[in-house]
Amino acid sequence: MPKIIQSSKVRTITKVNDFVVKFANVNGSGSASANNMFAKAVFRMGIPVSPHNIFPSNIQGLPTWYEVRISEAGYLGRREGVDLMVAMNEQTIKSDIESVVPGGYVLYDSSKSLPTELIRDDINYLPIPLKDICLREYDKPNQRQLFKNIVYVGALAAFLEIDFKVLTDMVSDQFRGKERLILPNIHALELGHQYASDNFNCPLNLTLKASNKTTGKILIDGNTAVGLGCVYGGATVASWYPLTPSTSVVDAFSTYCNRLRIDPGSGKKKFAIVQAEDELAAIGIAIGAGWNGARAFTASSGPGVSLMQEFLGLAYFSEVPVVLFNIQRVGPSTGMPTRTQQGDLLACAYASHGDTKHVLLFPSTPKECFDFAADAFDIADRLQTPVIVMSDLELGMNEQICDPLQWNDKREYDRGKVLSGKQLEEIKRFGRYLDTDGDGIPYRTYPGTHPDKGSYFTRGSSHDAYAAYTEDGNVYAEVMYRLALKFRTAVNYLPKPEIALKENHSFGLVYLGTTTSAIQEVLDSLAKKGIVLNTMRIRAFPFHDGVRDFINQHERVFVIEQNRDAQLKSLLKIELDINAERMQSILNYNGVLITAQTIEAAILQSLPGLESSGDVSA
Repeated sequence: MPKIIQSSKVRTITKVNDFVVKFANVNGSGSASANNMFAKAVFRMGIPVSPHNIFPSNIQGLPTWYEVRISEAGYLGRREGVDLMVAMNEQTIKSDIESVVPGGYVLYDSSKSLPTELIRDDINYLPIPLKDICLREYDKPNQRQLFKNIVYVGALAAFLEIDFKVLTDMVSDQFRGKERLILPNIHALELGHQYASDNFNCPLNLTLKASNKTTGKILIDGNTAVGLGCVYGGATVASWYPLTPSTSVVDAFSTYCNRLRIDPGSGKKKFAIVQAEDELAAIGIAIGAGWNGARAFTASSGPGVSLMQEFLGLAYFSEVPVVLFNIQRVGPSTGMPTRTQQGDLLACAYASHGDTKHVLLFPSTPKECFDFAADAFDIADRLQTPVIVMSDLELGMNEQICDPLQWNDKREYDRGKVLSGKQLEEIKRFGRYLDTDGDGIPYRTYPGTHPDKGSYFTRGSSHDAYAAYTEDGNVYAEVMYRLALKFRTAVNYLPKPEIALKENHSFGLVYLGTTTSAIQEVLDSLAKKGIVLNTMRIRAFPFHDGVRDFINQHERVFVIEQNRDAQLKSLLKIELDINAERMQSILNYNGVLITAQTIEAAILQSLPGLESSGDVSA
C-alpha cells in the first residue's frame, strides 16, 4: 500500500487556511476547469482564496501553472514559495519540486516512477497512480485525460479536508442542463478521494476549516466586470480586434447584452458589436459612434494601443468621447502576451503625437473594473475626450474576491454639454470649440439635432473656436491652451486617491492597480517589526492635488510599480514637478504579480537599521 514518501529529516509544516497550492500542467490538457473547481471550492467553504493562472501564449503543449493562495487573513496577493505542488508536467517537474518549501508536499502521478534525483529529503511526496486509475476506469483517451484532472481534485479533497459536498454541488451547478456529465465527474472525484483516504493518513497537516470570511463577497474576473460595467454604463457600440488579454472584455459585453439589451417586444438587438479588420479600424469605429452620440468603446492591449495612437490624437483634438480599455501585458513588441505588467502608463498618458494628454483610470479590483467602466462613459461625455481604463492581465483574466457589484437604478447618465434643438434656436452663432464658461469644455451637438443650426465640420487639422480651418498659429495656441484647461478641469470628475495617514510618519508607499493586492500584507508584516508607513493608492490621471501633498509630506516615498522604467515615478515627476529624490522605486517586471515579500525586502534594504531600532522617524 503506497504511503507518503518521507525522509526522517522532514519537518512537516502545519497550516490551517494559510498556504499555497500550485498546479503544474500542460496547456491544452483540460486542467483549467479542474483547477478552477478547486479554487472555487475553497471560496465556497468561506475561506479567502486568490487564484493566479500562469499560461503560455501558444494553443497547446507548453507548461502552464495555476497558483491558489489561501489566506484566512485575506491576503490575496501572490506569495513566494509553494506548500503543496500538484506536479503533472514532466517538462517542469524538476523546477516545480524545487519551488516547494521545506516540509511541504508534492502530489505526482506515480504510474511512472519518479527519478531519484527528484527526491528531496526535506519534503513529502504523495504518489497517486492517476494514469493507471483512469486507464482502468475509462475507455476513451480524451476521457482519461480530462478525468485525470478531476481525480486529483478528489484526492486533494481528502488531503486538505475539503467538504466533499461542496465539490459535488459545484459539479451539479456547472453541468446544469448537461445532466449526463454530472455523475461521471462526481465519480472521478470519488476515485481520487477514495484512493487518498485508503492509502494515506488524511487529512495532511495542511487543512481547510470552514470559515465565514467570504460572506457577502463574490468571485469574478476583471474583464467580466468591465463587460457588465459597459452595459450598465450605457454603452451600445463595441468595436474590437481580438488580442490577448483583452478579448474577454468584448466576450463578456456580448454575453450580457444578449441577456439585457434585447427588445422584449420585437426581439431586436439594441447594441452593435463589430469585429474590425485591425486595431486602427476598431478605434476608428468607436470614435465614429461616439461622434454620432452613442456610447462606444474598444478594448485592446499594448500592441493594439500602439496602433491606435493617431486616432487617439484625432479624438483628443476634435474632442470626441470614446472609451478604451487597455488590459496591459508584457511588452515591448509581442513580449509575453500571457503575462502581466503595468508598462503602458506613459504610452497612454501621452498617446499620439504633439501635445496630447489623456484621462486614465486605474482599477485595482473587479468591483472597480465595473464601477470605473460605467464611470468612464460619463467622464468621456462630460469632457468630450478619450478615457483610457488601465487594467492588466492579472486583474482582467484571474478571478478575485471582491464586494458585490452594485448599481443605483435612479442614476442618470452624465452626457455633458450637449445642446438640444431648442437651445440651438436660442443661439445666434454656434461655436463648436468655444469655451463659454471658463472650464475648457465647449458645447457640442448630436448630428441631426436641428435642420439648419448646429452643424460644423469635425476636423483633425487646426481649427478655430467655430470649427473653421485655420493655420493661424495664435488661434491654434488658443485651442491648445483651452484643451490644457479642460485637462485640469478633468480632475473634478475623477476618483480621488485613497490615502491612509496613520500618524506623522516619514515614509510612505505609493502604488496603483493590481499592486494593491500585496500592500496590506506588507504593512502588517512591517508593523510587527515596528515600522509604520503611510499609503496612497492612485486611482486616476491627471493627478489630484492630494497626490503632490502626500509626497511632499514625507521624507521618502516608495513608488511600487510593475515595469522596468519606473513609469509612474516619471509621470509623477513630470506632472507634479516633485523632487525625484523623495521617491524611491520598487520595480517588478518578470511578468507575474509582485509579492509582499519582494516589496518588504526592498523597503528593509533601503532603510538599514530601521528594523532593529523600530525608529520610523529616522
